[in-house]
Amino acid sequence: MWIERLFFVYILASTKGGVLYVGVTSDLPGRIWQHRIGTAGSFTSKYHVRRLVYFEPHASAIDAITREKQIKHWRRAWKITLIEQDNPDWLDLYDQIAN
Repeated sequence: MWIERLFFVYILASTKGGVLYVGVTSDLPGRIWQHRIGTAGSFTSKYHVRRLVYFEPHASAIDAITREKQIKHWRRAWKITLIEQDNPDWLDLYDQIAN
C-alpha cells in the first residue's frame, strides 16, 4: 500500500512581528516540537523562535525545498504579508497540527 507523504514549508516567529525562521520538513508536528523544546537548531533556540505562524503542504521534497528557498530570499515585509493573509493575529498553529 502506497502512502503519500507530504512535505511542509513553515514559518516560525518569536512573537507577533518578531524574529522569523523559515524551514522545511516532512514531519511538521515532530519538527515544530523539536523547535519548541530547543533541540532543532541554535538560531531558533537563541532567539526563542517557537511559534508556528504559517505552513503550506507540498507533494514533493523538491517543491517544498524550492518554495522554502524562495521565501527565505523574500523581503521581511513579504513574509509578514504571507503570514497575515491566513493568520492575521499570528496565533500559534501548533495545536491544530499536533492532533
